[in-house]
Amino acid sequence: MNNTITEKPYVRYTLIFLSLTFLALFLVVPLITIFAEAFQKGWGLYLTSITEPAAMAAIRLTLLTAAIAVPVNLVFGIVAAWAIAKFEFFGKRFLITLIELPFTVSPVISGLIFVLLFGAQGVFGKWLADHDIQIIFAVPGIVLATLFITFPYVARELIPLMQAQGNEQEEAALTLGASGWQTFWKVTLPNIRWALLYGVILLNARAMGEFGAVSVVSGHIRGLTNTIPLHVEILYNEYNFVAAFAMASLLALLALVTLIAKNWIEWKKGE
Repeated sequence: MNNTITEKPYVRYTLIFLSLTFLALFLVVPLITIFAEAFQKGWGLYLTSITEPAAMAAIRLTLLTAAIAVPVNLVFGIVAAWAIAKFEFFGKRFLITLIELPFTVSPVISGLIFVLLFGAQGVFGKWLADHDIQIIFAVPGIVLATLFITFPYVARELIPLMQAQGNEQEEAALTLGASGWQTFWKVTLPNIRWALLYGVILLNARAMGEFGAVSVVSGHIRGLTNTIPLHVEILYNEYNFVAAFAMASLLALLALVTLIAKNWIEWKKGE
């Protein structure tokens, strides 16, 4: 029985035209606009815009935040996915709900939660002040907010795959005398490597591009607590459009690299 759906040519071409038009208007045109505005006054001003001290500080902070968030959430994602997919335990559904939480809570609300916990008037504010520890309006607050926003990405990619694969291969390896670590490195990891890499790429892109939660906890201190997205906002509000688009072009390049890597991984997974 042939289940192939056939449509008249004009229907097919109309759908293709609408899809391409949508992509052009909402993806291609904005990207072209970003780079056109960034290079509007030449390569020299572009380089100056992305290498001046405040811009370099924003780039360094963004890279530092991603360098912390990606490994931490990589480990968490693997451990959480392993526990959920391979074992039955009390509170399993609750753990899954917690993993989904950052997707259901507004990033701004997430940042506000950290302010209510660690701010000067927050639950732990007095204790932190007494011990001269600053979290809100400092780098630790930015890192915490980014960790919270990004921790589901690896787990979300791994859990369905590991559940579908089942436990047979791991059980066979253990039966043959392999240790737990040997089973993980030789059996489990090779089976999940593409999904793991896919999750890491999405995690890194979100960590470097996060705005809402970071904006709440950062304090917008130029040269100290501004990440690239926050620096773009400040430049744009100051009508420094060329510099704003120059910094935005860095995030656009990250998005393009992420898109290319995503498609490459999907191609490799389909081999």
